[in-house]
Amino acid sequence: MTTAAHDDRWMIALDIDGTVLLESGEMNDAVAAAVAKVRDAGHEVMLATGRSVAMTLPILRKLGLKPQYVVCSNGAITLKRDPLGEGGYTREFVEMFNPRDVLTSIKEHLGSANYAVEDATGKFFVNGKFPDGALGAVSEDVAFDELVKVQATRVVVISPQHQVDDFLAVVEKMGLHKVSYNVGWTAWLDIAPDGVNKSTALENVRSRLGIPRTRVLAMGDGRNDIDMLEWAAMHGRGVAMGQAPDDVRAVANEVTESDLNDGAALVLDAF
Repeated sequence: MTTAAHDDRWMIALDIDGTVLLESGEMNDAVAAAVAKVRDAGHEVMLATGRSVAMTLPILRKLGLKPQYVVCSNGAITLKRDPLGEGGYTREFVEMFNPRDVLTSIKEHLGSANYAVEDATGKFFVNGKFPDGALGAVSEDVAFDELVKVQATRVVVISPQHQVDDFLAVVEKMGLHKVSYNVGWTAWLDIAPDGVNKSTALENVRSRLGIPRTRVLAMGDGRNDIDMLEWAAMHGRGVAMGQAPDDVRAVANEVTESDLNDGAALVLDAF
């Protein structure tokens, strides 16, 4: 296999759920093999995910990746490789905010919603019910009055009784300011510090690696990937998965097959 010279390597940023993993949480062999192929060719292959650190590192290991950096929590936490750190990584950049105002505002509009706040260590403080495994293993149930006191890297809000279109409409009416937010496939809202998303974290990583914008490839399927795909497509390759919503596909400059049809593998095998 031909190995990329240092000056020719690409930075390849991959979303996890719906991109390298099926929505069921399984990983197809074709995707794992394609990721290994570009890794072994000498490119910087990394993950950029909305997942917490604890939920990201097992996927990194499963893929056999050891990149210099990993972007977690939709850009609020960037890990740097360190053999002495958790799973071989330490937290290099952590963006935080006070969630009181935004949580109070949301509660006025979505009184029956469920809330979680992730702190700098990756621990979630939870008020309400979340699906098993949705947040990771480390969580603590607290009263809402205690929840708003936690300095946050991320706030998660779910409202199971809403259809996603209705949820989008409610979120739009809230006029959330001073934070970045993304609505997921279901009535799931991710809130990050203002101006922080996958693209801001990846641009920081890219500049540190010294890789030009023309040699960046990002691939994802969710609304939390919009900024990342738009950023990558501006000078490089922003690839939307085939099952992505229309507003995600619209900002990409390439669309591949769905996760069920190994869309990520098709892109990487042809790389």
